[in-house]
Amino acid sequence: MTLPSFCWLCIFQAFVLLIAANGAPVITGKLFGSRLAGPIDNGLKLRDGYRLFGGTKTWRGLISAVLFTTAVAILCGLEPLTGVLFSTLTVAGDLFSSFIKRRRGNAESSRARGLDTVPESLLPLWLLKDSLALNHIGIALIVFLFFLCEEFISPVLYRLHIRDQPY
Repeated sequence: MTLPSFCWLCIFQAFVLLIAANGAPVITGKLFGSRLAGPIDNGLKLRDGYRLFGGTKTWRGLISAVLFTTAVAILCGLEPLTGVLFSTLTVAGDLFSSFIKRRRGNAESSRARGLDTVPESLLPLWLLKDSLALNHIGIALIVFLFFLCEEFISPVLYRLHIRDQPY
């Protein structure tokens, strides 16, 4: 039986892009506070009475994710477009999660294990797997590692006052 081949550098690069796309909005939120934090949904409520995405999904977060992830992609030797697409797809996955959580009646910034990490990690990895030279196992490994980071590193970042929630 042969083991599947991995491009460990490719896995590392994709994981770093994922951390960059998710970390940029948190960092800019800490730096700017509520300045320039217009919500993407502009306060729109749907028939169920809940916001489309919620107030924590902002244009500033989207822009910071795109800019920072693109810079990280360039530093990793990837095409700038890969960084733009990766961050945009990561934010789209995060918006999808927020949309689902609002439809379920979850409060903004509430925890939903798996739903908080899988769509925002799986969407960019799956759609950009060829340009990132990832296979299915590599994608699964990155999604799992990202889930573990959310479970174990986020509480530490909360205690250090970097995150507002321990998840």
